[in-house]
Amino acid sequence: MNLQRKSEITEDFTRVCSLDELKEHQGRRFFINDVEVALFKLNGGVYALSNVCPHQHSAVIYDSIIEDDYVVCPVHGWKFNLSTGKQPTGYNGLNSYEVQIEGKEVYVKVVKKELDW
Repeated sequence: MNLQRKSEITEDFTRVCSLDELKEHQGRRFFINDVEVALFKLNGGVYALSNVCPHQHSAVIYDSIIEDDYVVCPVHGWKFNLSTGKQPTGYNGLNSYEVQIEGKEVYVKVVKKELDW
């Protein structure tokens, strides 16, 4: 599960929202350090994935439906595991980000990928 409860949040994590702002089985879009992130609350867990589907780069993952442990892109139907971001075949799909909960506050650790040309 992509949820950790800790007494101390490191500086690598950014406060995103409170747990009360997330609805069960619904995604929500946030920008963290210029990275578009989709948060999902499911069965008491909170998951953070890239909001941009790799197929035609549509920024709609937050609007996905949830089937079992997968989010399904509303545009193309591609599935991604909530915990890992991988497709059911095991291929890479979406970046997944570490989530920590402090009290009722949700923190996410996003490492922005830099291209090194």
